[in-house]
Amino acid sequence: MDYKVVKFEVFIPEEFVEELRNELNKVHALTVDGIYDNCMAVSKVKGSWRPLENANPYEGVIGEISEEEECKVEFTCRYEISKEAIKVIKRVHPYETPVINILPNLIFDI
Repeated sequence: MDYKVVKFEVFIPEEFVEELRNELNKVHALTVDGIYDNCMAVSKVKGSWRPLENANPYEGVIGEISEEEECKVEFTCRYEISKEAIKVIKRVHPYETPVINILPNLIFDI
């Protein structure tokens, strides 16, 4: 199946959400149908992780489980923009390995 739109889920500290929105909007990743922009949803979540020996964590201590509040950012974008969106996320995101989930999004004419 050929997908024209994908859904992104990104987990990021709250203090980076506005910059992420601004930068994604610049590459039109947050534009819907050419008539809306800055389209994304943000919800607070509790994340957990344990940095292993060779990690360089943004938060947390090597070998210890950390739990912090962070934001889940969700948006849809055209598939052809998705590679540029990934570059933006990696540039803005403070984690050395950001969590980026990309899901196919079926669009139906209703």
